[in-house]
Amino acid sequence: MPINNTKSDIPLYIKVNKEDNVATIVNSGGLKPGTVFQCGLELHEYIPGGHKVALIDLQQGQEIIRYGEVIGFANTHIKKGRWVKEPLVDVPNPPEIEKLPIATRDQSSIQPLEGYTFEGYRNADGTAGIKNILGITTSVQCVVGVLDYAVNKIKKELLPKFPNVHDVVAINHSYGCGVAINAPEANIPIRTLQSMSTHPNFGGEVMVVGLGCEKLSPERLIEGDNKDDSILSLQGQQGFINMVDAIMDMAEERLEKLNNRERETCSVSDLVVGLQCGGSDAFSGVTANPAVGYAADLLVRAGATVLFSEVTEVRDAVHLLTPRAVNEDIGHALIEEMKWYDNYLNSGKSDRNANPSPGNKKGGLVNVVEKSLGSIAKSGSSPISGVLSPGEKATKKGLIFAATPASDFVCGTLQLASGMHLQVFTTGRGTPYSLPIAPVIKVSTRNELKEQWDDLIDVNAGQIATGEATIEEVGWEVFHFILDVASGRKQTWADHWGINNDLSLFNPAPIT
Repeated sequence: MPINNTKSDIPLYIKVNKEDNVATIVNSGGLKPGTVFQCGLELHEYIPGGHKVALIDLQQGQEIIRYGEVIGFANTHIKKGRWVKEPLVDVPNPPEIEKLPIATRDQSSIQPLEGYTFEGYRNADGTAGIKNILGITTSVQCVVGVLDYAVNKIKKELLPKFPNVHDVVAINHSYGCGVAINAPEANIPIRTLQSMSTHPNFGGEVMVVGLGCEKLSPERLIEGDNKDDSILSLQGQQGFINMVDAIMDMAEERLEKLNNRERETCSVSDLVVGLQCGGSDAFSGVTANPAVGYAADLLVRAGATVLFSEVTEVRDAVHLLTPRAVNEDIGHALIEEMKWYDNYLNSGKSDRNANPSPGNKKGGLVNVVEKSLGSIAKSGSSPISGVLSPGEKATKKGLIFAATPASDFVCGTLQLASGMHLQVFTTGRGTPYSLPIAPVIKVSTRNELKEQWDDLIDVNAGQIATGEATIEEVGWEVFHFILDVASGRKQTWADHWGINNDLSLFNPAPIT
């Protein structure tokens, strides 16, 4: 990733791959016409920071190459030194699903990374948590108002008595009734709630609040024989005050048990780390995402489970992923998830290019192809050892593709269902997004975002663009930050402020 200089007071650009015929302007305020780079390239118009400059004369119909891959075709003649922007770029077709190389990469050179641990909470089922939380699952949206009232009282009146318990979280959602509960795709939201109820940060203390007449029976959310002890039905209570008191009594029993938990040294192989990006820009694929990808490789080498997701931000780069599958079965499973999502988008008369947001484009991304190539950098270079359908729990170690939509809130919810302990979230435009159950480590793509949001960004990868740090250095910083947060030694800014977003179920099934 050559950078043509390292001083911020002179013009800078990034050319990612030697085959690229465009480069990204680094200077945050953009560069004016007449600007000349050390290599002799002269700009013939103003180009904003994060946007692309043509390094050669691009003829109409010519391939535009970034990351060594085709991100589009010039629909008009673009002169060298001109701004390569969205209206001038036609979107290429996605990779043909039936012609992808599968499990072709040599995977024999991966070296284990030993000697790293974290301080977590051991669960009875052998898993470990990094937080000590009482989670209360709802079976239907109807009970949310009562439960939220009760949770506020629990936090004020009960939680101070149990100092070893970090929080009480209601798993609220808009599902449970008025839905086609037996539709083929209804298994996705139901499976998500089933998995969420036994999240490792909940310490095995399951509690479900239901109404009593909903289509999604509370019993479906609990495994094992002690279902009656873990379910409270509001229709069985005598008035509002009794509802609240019953929830508080049930919660107090579980808080007493959770309060006895203590941290102990755990192997990194007990960790499940989710990766996600939001508010992406043209720097995402050259600073934050590659650095997180480097950290992901370290985690995999240390034995952890690492989840990467966002189907629409994988689809156009899937040809770079299927060769990394550990075997043909995993490769075909990855392809099947791409097919499912293609059909899902087609049924809504949409396509994958609906993905880039206005902010993504303002940040220099011209289309979903460019966005995808930058997005998959988060996955590093490790072999792909498993594929999960939406809401499935992870049962394997290594790098896992957990199929989810790209929506921050939906992706985060589904990764939680897969057992994610914490999430590493890269952003270029900035977002205060966070989750109530798992810490979210924010990694900025630009120095300017860290300066603007110093009390929201945890790690700054923008230094990579200006040559002040390497991908490897920031990758190690992210790796150590993950272990510190998992151990309770450090706190993310979002957890410091106590901010989080609502959980959001993915429900592709009909609503009746």
